[in-house]
Amino acid sequence: MQKRILHFEGLVVFLATTYAYSIYEFSWIIFLVFLLTPDLSMFAYGINNHVGATIYNICHTYIISIVIAIIGVYFKVDTVIMIGLIWIAHIGMDRMFGYGLKYETDFKDTHIQRL
Repeated sequence: MQKRILHFEGLVVFLATTYAYSIYEFSWIIFLVFLLTPDLSMFAYGINNHVGATIYNICHTYIISIVIAIIGVYFKVDTVIMIGLIWIAHIGMDRMFGYGLKYETDFKDTHIQRL
């Protein structure tokens, strides 16, 4: 049941941020091109599991992406808003598909898998 809730929550976050992105009338090409950018953080696993999990998790928590979006709204900087919304949408999409924050044990060992 908890997994389903997290998957649904991810769907809601993805849809809400995609809707917000559409309200701003930002480029959909930019959205699609950069939607998977946070996944570049997985290359940190090439160093070791500890560094990989740390960097990946920093890039896949809502905290930084939401703060970036808020800063963009506060200072009225469209590019910053766009970055924040795409980043939030990416995390929501990951959660929707069952990808979660990583443990140091293995790349596929996530907080969602342990539910």
